[in-house]
Amino acid sequence: MTPLLAAVLIAALLAFVGWLISSPFRRRPGAPPDLAAGDTDERRALESAKEAKYAEIRDNETDYRTGKLSEEDFHASDDALRAEAVEILRALDSSVPALRPSGPAGAPREPPDGSAAGSG
Repeated sequence: MTPLLAAVLIAALLAFVGWLISSPFRRRPGAPPDLAAGDTDERRALESAKEAKYAEIRDNETDYRTGKLSEEDFHASDDALRAEAVEILRALDSSVPALRPSGPAGAPREPPDGSAAGSG
């Protein structure tokens, strides 16, 4: 590889990296922010709440295994935590209807594995 070719390749690489890094500054004023499909503040908050609830469930299970919680206390708090997690998951499911599979109105949806519903 000649020194001139190496210099051209390095310059092109630096220009490309500079272009990538400067992309947030090249946005037109007033243009809407680039959001992934369904990536809203509400959805991000629900995702954070879901992860926090999962951590609470894990902590509750750890406390029970280490003897910090009696069986009755564990089951009571576990039921409550899991109910709260289900509510968060339902809110996540309903927060972005555009991401759900669409089909004819009233048509039953097929399971993800492709098996027919009700057969078995």
